[in-house]
Amino acid sequence: MNKLKILNDPIYGFITIPNSLIFDLIQHRYFQRLRRITQMGMSYLVYPGAHHTRFHHAIGCVHLMQQVVNVLRFKDVTISEEEENALYAAILLHDIGHGPFSHAMEHSIVNNVSHEEISLFFMERLNEEFNGNLTLAIKIFKGDYHRNFLCQLISGQLDMDRADYLKRDSFYTGVAEGNINSERLITMLNVVDDELVIEEKGIYSVEKFIVARRLMYWQVYLHKTGLVAEQLLIRVLKRAKELHDNGRKLFASKALMYFLDNKISIEEFNNETLEVFSKLDDYDIISAMKHWQDDDDFVLSNLSEMIINRNLLRIKVKKKKIKKENLESHINELVSNYQISREEAKYFVFTGSISNQAYQLKHNRINILYKSGKIADIVKASDQLNLKALSKPVTKYYLCYPKEYLSLSH
Repeated sequence: MNKLKILNDPIYGFITIPNSLIFDLIQHRYFQRLRRITQMGMSYLVYPGAHHTRFHHAIGCVHLMQQVVNVLRFKDVTISEEEENALYAAILLHDIGHGPFSHAMEHSIVNNVSHEEISLFFMERLNEEFNGNLTLAIKIFKGDYHRNFLCQLISGQLDMDRADYLKRDSFYTGVAEGNINSERLITMLNVVDDELVIEEKGIYSVEKFIVARRLMYWQVYLHKTGLVAEQLLIRVLKRAKELHDNGRKLFASKALMYFLDNKISIEEFNNETLEVFSKLDDYDIISAMKHWQDDDDFVLSNLSEMIINRNLLRIKVKKKKIKKENLESHINELVSNYQISREEAKYFVFTGSISNQAYQLKHNRINILYKSGKIADIVKASDQLNLKALSKPVTKYYLCYPKEYLSLSH
């Protein structure tokens, strides 16, 4: 069977699957599940085109990694065939642990088990099935390999994950500000002392990359409507778990019911849990919410209806922390209008914070290589004054509460 297939991608054109290992991993049901996990969670409620999946993104990352390997080898950086294959496998599987709607699961029906940890569980399980062929990929994914630049390509400030998702998300949302020149960035890559560097000619592409990242976070990933929708989804799942724990019978698929039945933290995440998790995707959550809209529980039915019909809460985003009396007045109003408890009202009225740091000075810096051989951090190398400002985290605070005209059903 020919396993060197060609895929047609709207961003890069034709993508070639590099070898039979990558083909077999793509064919595996664990990876095929990513076709049913949206890349951008609830963002399609803001940007109607944002329906692309984690599957698209992972394939795109492999394509970019192939370009990186070619560029670095051309510049006499030694990358063995084993390291090359490990890079492709690691970047292909880097997001395999994402749950439904990407991040909502981590904060609701599993107890702070991150998608990175679940990705690692999947990779270790696949490694058993693939006779140890993923051992080096896992080492690089964990950042344990002695050649640091290989780890930086999987997880760093200029990794292939970011290089793909900024370009892809910008394309599918139509937000042109995020469209980075990933090809030029890759062409300018080099390696010095086992660390990734960007050649001096690529400095403006790096500046654009950092600025694009900032704009995409404020305009897309932290867009206030998307933020409300994700918070509502987290609360839907929390409420469902709360009701289920109190003996309420709820409609849910077999996979979703498993997570409602069990308290899952990192210690309980065994092979059985992984197997059930591999059957859980966006469709389980959507179909559950379609049923829950008609539930007798005030909180569960209203939260589900809000998401299904995009009848969301109002959100105010401010630079200063939300005053407690502001929060309390909205809670009291809801309690008196609907005769619900304060605990129930808190599902509809809540505060939180968001922060954005486009460039982290302390973590895997982006270094510029001058023709003289000197190396400097992008913030020092750039003549763009605002790059230093972009390395400082910016935090904003939000308050969510029902719209005046929102008719919550009793």
